[in-house]
Amino acid sequence: MGKLRPREVDWLALGYTGRDENRGPERLNYCPKSHSQLGQSWGSDSGLLAPPRQRPRCPPTPRPLQNLLLLWTFLNCGLGGGAQGPGEWTPWGSWSRCSSSCGRGLSVRSRRCVWFPGEEPCWGDSHEYRLCRLPDCPLRAIPFRDLQCAVYNGHPVLGSQKTYQWVPFYGAPNQCDLNCLAEGHAFYHSFGRVLDGTPCSPGTQGLCVAGRCLSAGCDGLLGSDAREDHCGRCGGANESCLLVQRVFRDSGAFAGYWNVTLIPEGARHIHVAHRSRNHLALMGGDGRYVLNGNWAVSPPGTYEAAGTRVVYTREAGPEEMLSAAGPTSQDLLLQVLLQEPNPGIEFEFWLPRERYSPFQAQAQSLGWSLRQQQPQEVDGQPSKLPAAPATTVPRIPTPAPDPCSPCPDTRGRAHRLLHYCGSDFVFRARVLSRQHQAQETRYEVQVRLIYKNRSPLRALEYVWALGRCPCPRLDLHREYLLAAQRLISPDGTQDRLLLPHTGYARAWSPAEDSRVRLAARHCPS
Repeated sequence: MGKLRPREVDWLALGYTGRDENRGPERLNYCPKSHSQLGQSWGSDSGLLAPPRQRPRCPPTPRPLQNLLLLWTFLNCGLGGGAQGPGEWTPWGSWSRCSSSCGRGLSVRSRRCVWFPGEEPCWGDSHEYRLCRLPDCPLRAIPFRDLQCAVYNGHPVLGSQKTYQWVPFYGAPNQCDLNCLAEGHAFYHSFGRVLDGTPCSPGTQGLCVAGRCLSAGCDGLLGSDAREDHCGRCGGANESCLLVQRVFRDSGAFAGYWNVTLIPEGARHIHVAHRSRNHLALMGGDGRYVLNGNWAVSPPGTYEAAGTRVVYTREAGPEEMLSAAGPTSQDLLLQVLLQEPNPGIEFEFWLPRERYSPFQAQAQSLGWSLRQQQPQEVDGQPSKLPAAPATTVPRIPTPAPDPCSPCPDTRGRAHRLLHYCGSDFVFRARVLSRQHQAQETRYEVQVRLIYKNRSPLRALEYVWALGRCPCPRLDLHREYLLAAQRLISPDGTQDRLLLPHTGYARAWSPAEDSRVRLAARHCPS
């Protein structure tokens, strides 16, 4: 069978394109119809659809309006002497109805070029196409391209009386041609262009317009190059946000969950990566783990969290990654489940400028040591400050620094709720003694009241904290509300109660007692 010449489907066209030799620029008469209107014009029978006999026409422009437009042009431009430069566009017309009755479609608006002999035609496009979104189509709705192919079912084609049943064929070169495959046969036929607004192919965002596949920019116009910047602004240049880019290098002295960073509300373009046998963990603002929580490793996949989709990948090797487009609708806490020394966790995200200062304060209260070395946040175009002139400063003896730096502020309902729900034990205790052992601090406490426990607690317990200057600090002979985790060594020889760094340790009071009991009601069951 030779190469078949496509035939244009005149009776299905929503409009037609032609060139007026007297005017010069291309002119399009566009009569938009929704899918439901097209179905009504094809016939009420849900089976075989009969094509209409004539091409739909747009109503002619009223002659008085054309005369008024010409008069306006005469008065404003004048006709004396030779005209120079290009013609002028009339104002844009109104947008047409959406080409689809559900899902995605397009609407169009047009304008005319007014020009006289001796002038050049107008510069620019005479038509603009805009993406329109409607409620999703029903699950059993027939796709638009399938409907266009089905119109030819039972009708003679190819110059013979033989008829076929047609379904879309996506293997042809031009995806905006109506290429239909004859069911039960090894050939397809092109019936001309698809209707404007037909998806280019399944699963893609492009729509066919005048035989071309176009995608919409962030401004909603098809064929536009407008794109969102990292801040989420259409056509922006990243001026309204900052890039937070750091490496978490805390190696950790014990196995368990360690806070890496707070990912605040409004964060975009989140990316986290590391190469080790450790596992990244993500916790929502309500204290629930999104993935890799409660000492269980989650499978790779896509997870819903904070109004965005988090893609979690874990390669066959030691590489593990998290990514999310954002923006996040609430805070997220990134943790790492340490099983071996941490070689470094790289993370970055873009944050609105107005959220950056609160983020620093929150991040420190949720686990970043003030003594920890971290790269600074950078924006897209860091400013260069002039070097200060060298000055001679007299040497003044300074007193020896305090060996223990002040602990970060850990007050707040979110901190209390996070540690109450994520801890194995919450109890009221009196500190009896304190002892430093290597790089750890051991408190002997007397348990007075238990709010939460995963296993039985004795009247006297040891509570361990990391470092010789642990945060928070516990003073001797005072009573505290403590949230601790149970830590069992890999060989099973040690079973400890661990007070996490910048964890929950508040001086006991009737008011704090009431707040803890209230927090217990908000933990997931």
